[in-house]
Parts: sequence; structure tokens; C-alpha cells
Amino acid sequence: MTQRVDEIDKRILYYLALDARNTATSDIAEEMEVTPATIRNRIAQLEEQGILRGYLADIDYKSIDGYVTYHFRCTAPIPDRARLAQSALEISGVITVQELMAGSANLGITVVGADTNEINKIAGELSDLGLEIEDESVIEGEYHTPYNPFGPENVPKGPSLTDFMSLAGDAEVVEFTVSEGAEIADTTIEEAVDEELLADEMLVVGIERDGDVLTPKGETVIQTGDVVSLFSKAPLETDSLEVFGTQ
Repeated sequence: MTQRVDEIDKRILYYLALDARNTATSDIAEEMEVTPATIRNRIAQLEEQGILRGYLADIDYKSIDGYVTYHFRCTAPIPDRARLAQSALEISGVITVQELMAGSANLGITVVGADTNEINKIAGELSDLGLEIEDESVIEGEYHTPYNPFGPENVPKGPSLTDFMSLAGDAEVVEFTVSEGAEIADTTIEEAVDEELLADEMLVVGIERDGDVLTPKGETVIQTGDVVSLFSKAPLETDSLEVFGTQ
């Protein structure tokens, strides 16, 4: 069941996503011109409604000697997807599972291991669950940012990088939000290619819009706020991403 949120709720979610540990209810209250007690009550309501699900630590496992973070894209039968997602979480080393709205490669599973032997063991346990591993890659870096439309109007609206992966060879996958005023906004993928807004080495492999995952097609219109996943056979140059954000 979806829940309605107002501007106070949105601002709370923005600042908690920005830095939950160092966010004071009094600071949000002052900005929104309400009492700190109101903010505390709203946080409790957001938790009860299941909108605010928790406060997770952002851990860089790669900085710990020997540890590696892997991402598996797996296929689960659609009727069993939710059950298998929960079962995967019970495997030691699995830290996140994402259910994707797709027929294949519909589970994204992130795992951490002390070495490649542990990663291989986890892969075997995933297969034993009945999951078919379609793809795997080392996560080189991961970046997070709050949802800008929930924040103050003076927050910079540049392109927001939310994820980055290095694949085999020089290939990369990047994921980020299309900024307001971006040159590529309101154009179809086909038009973007024809107008050379998308470099030859770029391929749009996913678009998330308002919580829905779209299958990119030539006629798909890229909109402001879309979370776009790009695959590139070669390392992406910063200049090639300028069309996704105001300059």
C-alpha cells in the first residue's frame, strides 16, 4: 500500500538519506518552521508506515585488506522471486538483494567475501537455491545521494552518480539521475543517438522512473528525474556525461 507524504516528510527523508547520523531534528524543525517534537513524531510515523525502513552503515569493504565485493545478476521464477530473495539473504556473505521487474536477471545480489574462494562458495549456494546466475562483476565503487526533489530548492541539480561498476576488460556500467535542464531530457533514445548526445560506445540498459523499471527502446523518452543505467565498452569520459546534467 502506497503512502502519502507532505513537504515536511520529504525534507526529513532527504536529510536522513544525506547523513542520518549527524542530522538533528532541531535543524530540520528550524528549516520547516515546526517544533522538534513534530519532526520526531513524523520520523516515528515514517518508520511505522514502512517508508523509513532503517539506518544503514555505508561500509567500504574494499578498503579492508583482502575483501572483495561482488554483484550477481540472477534469474528466479517470477512466482518464487520474493521467496528466493529472502532465502538469498540468509546466505552468509550476502549483504543486499534487489528484486527487479524483469523476466530474466530479476534479482540483483551483492555479496562480500574475504577472498575468491568465499565468493565462489556463495555463488554455489545461490545456485543451490535454484537461482540461475546470468552475470557477475566486481563492484569497484558505490556512490549514494539523497533524492534531490525532496530537498531544499538551492540544492545543486547536477547529474547525480548513484552507482558505478567496472566489468571485464575496460567495460563500465554507470547509473545516475537525469538532472533538471539536462540537454538529453525530453528526447527519445533514438533521437539522442542521431543527435550524438549519446556516444557510440554508450548503451542505455535500464531506466527507473517513479519506482518502475522500464525496458529501454528507441522510442523511449528520457525524462528529468529518470535513473538511467549506461553500459559502455570503453571507460566513460566525464565530458560524455555532460548532456545528463546542467552545466
